[in-house]
Amino acid sequence: MGRRTIRAAAAGVLAVFALAGCSQSEENAQNAVASGGTFEFISPGGQTTIRYAEEDRKPLKDFSGEDLRDESTTIKLSDFKDQIVVLNSWGQWCAPCRSESDDLQAIHAELQKRKVGTVLGINVKDFNPEISRDFMADNGLEYPSIYDPPFKTAAALGGVPTSVVPTTIVLDKQHRPAAVFLTEITEKDVLEVVDELEKEQ
Repeated sequence: MGRRTIRAAAAGVLAVFALAGCSQSEENAQNAVASGGTFEFISPGGQTTIRYAEEDRKPLKDFSGEDLRDESTTIKLSDFKDQIVVLNSWGQWCAPCRSESDDLQAIHAELQKRKVGTVLGINVKDFNPEISRDFMADNGLEYPSIYDPPFKTAAALGGVPTSVVPTTIVLDKQHRPAAVFLTEITEKDVLEVVDELEKEQ
């Protein structure tokens, strides 16, 4: 993809995005145009993978949420300062989320092995946290996850479509989105981005 800032109207492509993952109701989809932080998500006509050249990236504001595994603990993006962070919105009710979970665990293990970052899950639209915890335990998912049923963190993520789950955002070490996947990911997809980010100063 050429080095250009992505510009297009997000609202006009939400219907296309819904085909890429587990779509939600029209009411929830309306939240997709919300924006927050200094990064604003605006997708080009129906693309499900968007890359941002280093000079075009803008940082996210810090955000926080309840630790899915321990409701007394708060997880913040800033906990992972100077690390590559692979953000992933997911729900155990979502078939593509279940399918990609092994890849996400493999990505997390590789990031930890290289000592360069983490996967950070955002558990959305699961209103029984125990079911989500069981899913993570049963599937050997070791990465941290924020419990956020209404997906309020979408605003801090620059207004990514709340109607598209899973969504994966790869942040560079300055916590600027370098890639957005509005579809199920593979280990190869994400590690290709990570490899490039590791080379950046």
